Amino acid sequence: MLRDDINNAVKEAMKAKDERKLSTLRMVNSTIKNADIEARGQGKPPLSDADLLGVFQKMIKQRQESVELYDKGGRAELAAQERAEIAVISAYLPKQMSEDEVRAAITAAIAETGAAGMKDMGKVIGVLRAKFAGQMDFGKASGMVKAALTG
Repeated sequence: MLRDDINNAVKEAMKAKDERKLSTLRMVNSTIKNADIEARGQGKPPLSDADLLGVFQKMIKQRQESVELYDKGGRAELAAQERAEIAVISAYLPKQMSEDEVRAAITAAIAETGAAGMKDMGKVIGVLRAKFAGQMDFGKASGMVKAALTG
């Protein structure tokens, strides 16, 4: 489904002569193909839409790190280019959860798994990843889970 959306967007960007969007979408397609090849090498099927959301989040995180470096280095034009790529890739992610929604999801996941301490953190994160792939920043969420399990 996501693959079709991206391929259709590539065609639309070509017709509109939107070079930035076109190059970003081609890069996304390339990343997807590389991930599929890597999965096939490990004997796994092609990536599902949920797996693709994780790939997109990783791509966005890489670009956010680049933006920080470019801003520090005084390279505003490169930072703007990375921000434009983030905007294009983000359009394919589901709406991000608010901090309150993340807290509620963590509380529900802890109750569902019966987590009692830090040793159960992996179970809680696993449940969150299964239900909310692409909807939350798991880097921040893991810190919140840790705080909930220790506090």
